[in-house]
Amino acid sequence: MRMVIATCSVDYEGRLSAHLPLATRLLLVKADGSVLVHSDGGSYKPLNWMSPPCAMAEVAPDETEAADGVSAVWVVQHAKSEDRLRVRLHEVHSDSSHDLGVDPGLVKDGVEAHLQRLLAEHITTLGDGYTLSRREYMTAIGPVDILCRDAAGGHVAVEIKRRGEIDGVEQLSRYLELMNRDPHLAPVTGVFAAQVIKPQARTLAEDRGIRCVVLDYDALRGIDDTEHRLF
Repeated sequence: MRMVIATCSVDYEGRLSAHLPLATRLLLVKADGSVLVHSDGGSYKPLNWMSPPCAMAEVAPDETEAADGVSAVWVVQHAKSEDRLRVRLHEVHSDSSHDLGVDPGLVKDGVEAHLQRLLAEHITTLGDGYTLSRREYMTAIGPVDILCRDAAGGHVAVEIKRRGEIDGVEQLSRYLELMNRDPHLAPVTGVFAAQVIKPQARTLAEDRGIRCVVLDYDALRGIDDTEHRLF
């Protein structure tokens, strides 16, 4: 990763136009090719960025830019669109590069893999008479988290998220559309399960006939005994 602290201005051109006036900012050039522009405020989000696939070239400023005090220009061009990021460097205060190696990824207690395993072990959380068919049921467009049967023997596809949002409902909808074309499975109903489900996601799910289930992670782990607590 290359980290540059510089006094610069930034222009984004393409499907939209955006301008960041002259100020001191942190510029990150990551190994995957992405370029991010950060300020010292504004939370964790970059002020502007270019996602891969893209290519960056450092070029000399034109006459107008040079007259304005620009010492170098970064041109970041997206490979699949006309989107372009132009960073005009006036003064570089720090420029360093570091090899971060391979990142193992974020490991959290209660991630979707843990929720999937726990729900598979306690599949009757979804209802009396439910039985597990298998975890990670593969379809042509990806794996369904859990395939099970309800008390009547019907197939149920379960999508599990930590936070239930609209994109998760859309994902499950695509699985259901595909699985219901298979005469060996159809009819397949859906369950959208998460620790927290946003109201918009619940509305969309229910409109599509998908049942929403809020998962209590502690109860699934056997830590929180909901039958014998006072509150």
